[in-house]
Amino acid sequence: MKSALVLFAEGSEELEAVTIVNILRRGGVAVSLAGLTAGLLRGSRGVMLQPDTTLEAALDREFDMIVLPGGQPGTNHLKSDQRVSQLLQKMNAQDKYVTAICAAPSVLAEAGLLEGKRATSFPTCLDDYPNVMRHMTAVVEDGKLITSRGPGTAMDFALILLERLAGAAKRQEVEAGLVR
Repeated sequence: MKSALVLFAEGSEELEAVTIVNILRRGGVAVSLAGLTAGLLRGSRGVMLQPDTTLEAALDREFDMIVLPGGQPGTNHLKSDQRVSQLLQKMNAQDKYVTAICAAPSVLAEAGLLEGKRATSFPTCLDDYPNVMRHMTAVVEDGKLITSRGPGTAMDFALILLERLAGAAKRQEVEAGLVR
């Protein structure tokens, strides 16, 4: 069974996180929602989420994919946590999927993973990274680096992540059940 680690910090975008976790689980992916800290975390819109585990506990496990939801100040918390940067670099070096949506592609850029790569993000979030080849499409793939624009693209992003982990047939099955 394929696995994914979705990180959630205080102030992360809960719509993105929940959509991604939900779609991947519908497709049979083993998803761990990991908080940067233990306990309930308040999302960027005030919704409280209880992660399954902590980042610290998840560091000892192997995953096929890591997903960073955006939102503020959640993205800044992810960006300032050295464990996150080290994990992103490790998974990228292992040729695992490294993915982010909304403001969170800036975390990938800060970790040095988007240099000379194609990516997208929430408008202006990659402005400080001139060596990223920015695109304005809903989802951008550059190898196993996958980025997306924001809450409005979360379902498209999640379905592409599911397809990469579980195949096109599984994506079609899950998407049909969503009545899109």
